[in-house]
Amino acid sequence: MGASQEESTGPDLAQGVPLSDLKEGEMLSGQVQGEPVLLVRRGDSIFAVSATCTHYGGPLAEGLVVGETVRCPWHHACFSLRTGEAVRAPALRSLPRWRVEVRGEYAYVTDRLEEVGTPVRAKVEGEPSSIVIVGAGAAGDAAADMLRREGYEGSITLIGADPAAPYDRPNLSKDYLAGTAPEEWIPLRDPDYYVKQGITFFPNVRVTAVDTEARSVVTDDGRTFGYDRLLLATGSEPVRLPLRGSDLPHVYTLRSLADSRAIIARAQTTRRAVVLGASFIGLEVAASLRSRGLDVHVVAPDPHPMARVFGSDLGRFIQRLHESHGVVFHLEQTATLITGDAVTLVSGEVLSADLVVVGVGVRPRLELAQSAGLQIDDGVVTDVYLETSVPGIFAADDIASWPDPHTGRRIRVEHWVVAQRQGQTAARNMLGRREPFEAVPFFWSQHYDVPINYVGHGAGWDRIDVTGDVEGRDCLVAFRKGGRTLAVASIYRDRESLQAELALERNDEATLQTLIPATNEYQSA
Repeated sequence: MGASQEESTGPDLAQGVPLSDLKEGEMLSGQVQGEPVLLVRRGDSIFAVSATCTHYGGPLAEGLVVGETVRCPWHHACFSLRTGEAVRAPALRSLPRWRVEVRGEYAYVTDRLEEVGTPVRAKVEGEPSSIVIVGAGAAGDAAADMLRREGYEGSITLIGADPAAPYDRPNLSKDYLAGTAPEEWIPLRDPDYYVKQGITFFPNVRVTAVDTEARSVVTDDGRTFGYDRLLLATGSEPVRLPLRGSDLPHVYTLRSLADSRAIIARAQTTRRAVVLGASFIGLEVAASLRSRGLDVHVVAPDPHPMARVFGSDLGRFIQRLHESHGVVFHLEQTATLITGDAVTLVSGEVLSADLVVVGVGVRPRLELAQSAGLQIDDGVVTDVYLETSVPGIFAADDIASWPDPHTGRRIRVEHWVVAQRQGQTAARNMLGRREPFEAVPFFWSQHYDVPINYVGHGAGWDRIDVTGDVEGRDCLVAFRKGGRTLAVASIYRDRESLQAELALERNDEATLQTLIPATNEYQSA
């Protein structure tokens, strides 16, 4: 994955920093031989790590120190200050580290340290000899990686229906589709990663059945793979409209790398696009196609884009943002017909269209779990350890329905970072670690130069409170129910977003009310 590099500024840490300048838990950003380095003091220890996140190159100095970790302000990756390890997604690679020497009243950053190798962890009784992972998306890839990082030496088989190796799915509707991210950024790993890690990877292979008695899976090419532990991470598929003309060759959905490539190819020879649906994917597609110079019309049944998630005020802001870039909305409308060069709306209006993208949401792929006899309730029902109703079978990503300790109810979330974090937790639990999945959901959405971060799970909110200026692109938005904060959205308030995430993790309502006070001017659901 490519990443922007933070400019190397600040003091030369190799020349020494007064200990009095290193306040407990605060960060001091500087450089060593031109590389940006972060210095952090925790108790008697002083840590020096790269100041640039290994995910998208976010500036860690603008993030948040929590214990002996630092969290990235952009997409909430988390790293160990002591080892540099990427302890929480979306980061996949560790941070470089430097040695720190204290001489008198100064701390000096000296030589760069070797990357920490795979930790040696004691085996748990009953640790499996073979693990099969069905689904090579965010969760499946993260699980396979974490198994090796946990020191697991047994067999790992990763089976993916996609012909491509695991890739950065969020980028498909954002920079990659817009033409500002090159294709070499898209793969999550180096081509030889899976071979080096001893992970047997089968792309373009679909699992058709799970035999829970024989503890094996069967694939569409006739092979059978036995397992001691099984992770189902089959993800979602786009919802397809039952609409005349939806099967025409210029009509697309966007879920896979192949989908994004096909839309890009079509966009290079057309000028008029219609996006059906004002979902996150739909609007990101609209922004990306506008960046490519296409005329873009968006058709959606709602009065404001994404109002059911964000409320009408933030929804109206998003609409105006897109309109300022030339997008034309047709709201409270649906399509009735697609032809080779047009889309007809229920109102009778006809929109010219050489390219149509359907972005009306996704549905979880539950068929495999259902046929295996796993308990289903909206998704695949799991316990707090992400284990399903059949012992030894775990579930993660869009299909998993788990008991969320922060809302007190069972939820299912279709977010990339959640899928990665669930894959990591499921991996540890397949090894018997018994680690509850307690991560607060996080996602980000990009609209031109405006990023929107969202932490928590705000379904069912009855009140919205705002701090800052939505129109000025500088705000925190709290979604609350019964006086309790469920989720927080932010625009260019990255550090406060991290603080809100931490407060949600700790069920610290006092801090959330301080960050976004409840006012008399609020918006009801």
